[in-house]
Amino acid sequence: MVETAARIAPHHIDQLRRSCAEVIAPEDAGYDDARRLWNAIHDRRPAVIARPSSAEDVATAVRFAREHDLEITIRSGGHSASGLGGANGGLLVDMSAMRGVEADPRRRTARANGGALLGELDVAAQAHGLVCPIGVVGHTGVAGLTLGGGVGRLQRNFGLTIDNLIAVELVTADGRLVRATETEEPELFWGLRGAGWNFGIATAFEFRLLPFGPELHRGVLTFPATQVQELWSQFRDYALNAPDTVSCIFGLDRAGPDAGYADEMVGRPIVFFAWNHSGAADDVERDTAGLRTGPTPLTTTIGSEPYLDVQTAHDLAFAWGTRSFIKSHNGNDVRPEALDALVELIAMPGEGTFSVTALGGAIGRVPEDATAYAGRAAPFDLSADSSWTDPSDDDANLEWCRRAMQIVEPDRTLGAYANGNSDAGPEESRRIYGDAKVARLAALKREWDPDNVFHVNPNVAPAPAPARDEA
Repeated sequence: MVETAARIAPHHIDQLRRSCAEVIAPEDAGYDDARRLWNAIHDRRPAVIARPSSAEDVATAVRFAREHDLEITIRSGGHSASGLGGANGGLLVDMSAMRGVEADPRRRTARANGGALLGELDVAAQAHGLVCPIGVVGHTGVAGLTLGGGVGRLQRNFGLTIDNLIAVELVTADGRLVRATETEEPELFWGLRGAGWNFGIATAFEFRLLPFGPELHRGVLTFPATQVQELWSQFRDYALNAPDTVSCIFGLDRAGPDAGYADEMVGRPIVFFAWNHSGAADDVERDTAGLRTGPTPLTTTIGSEPYLDVQTAHDLAFAWGTRSFIKSHNGNDVRPEALDALVELIAMPGEGTFSVTALGGAIGRVPEDATAYAGRAAPFDLSADSSWTDPSDDDANLEWCRRAMQIVEPDRTLGAYANGNSDAGPEESRRIYGDAKVARLAALKREWDPDNVFHVNPNVAPAPAPARDEA
């Protein structure tokens, strides 16, 4: 594969300019801004950037890349935790010129173009009192979020984003435009729901919308981490039987200044319970009682906010230029000794947070073999993440997250959220999908992308072609 822009002759780039809406080369004034990714720990320099404005432009870019032996990378919102929305050398297909979402309130559906952002989908749906369960940062791309499964605040109630996906339109490795649904290319549609980057460049999505809003009911309780064992037992037992309307998180962090803590608690490890209730306001107190009947909290924040406000509340905290790392996997429990070790790790200098998100509900009622997304029966997602600003802290923060996940490795069960992992590679893909689904995905990959053109992703390599019978 090409490593530098020197391999692409100027007249070839001119050829691409004549057939694609916008093309940016390294010598162009806007190149440095165009190549930038959300996660600042990744500094990628593509050989050329194409910004298509139509599915036909995307197909042209794919054919161009293959003709000139250019590695293809794709960026929708640019939020890939592992920086997969760009690479050194090769062709970056930047979908930002294909924004836009249209909601149909009569059919309760929405059509999102391949470069659309989550905030666009939220606004279009909420204009009609409807919603699609998606992620939690408004400037995330719809495409990347969806193709990995789609986890957020409403999924226990309404299912994963892919559980509300009706159709995907994409450009394949040979430049064809294909539509995949439950009845049109159903096996491809299976693979797109959880491992979708492997099969093409999505140019449009159609989603089912559900009545919801406008208020989301929320709460956060914090406690001293000296009570971690009792608090985990309380949270675990509640979460395993929680109403579908409640999404909840158990977390370990350090008490920050100016957050309502007594002076002696600032900087010390804390446990927090956080929840979002997507049902009726009259049901909130009853439905969340199991989270509020244990030890006395250090701080309590409970209230209701417009859903659209909640969905953009973290947009600045997770602004472009963030340095970020995250690792996660599914789990059945967290052992007592793991909790103690995590509290010790939290007490060390750094910016890391460990969290356990309750899964189940509508997520778990979809059969395991219905989609490529793996781990439907898992009750919890275990995650370590960190955000920081100083590049000299990169190694320490990456190591912190990896150490945290090593502590809970014995608690791991099938599945890991593809979008919640900054590491990439074949072993990561096996961790995400499990052996059975990797085998099925590899066969599907052989059919749709036998040359592994789309490999800058949580990749599953194509299965070897069957041996020919020489008899």
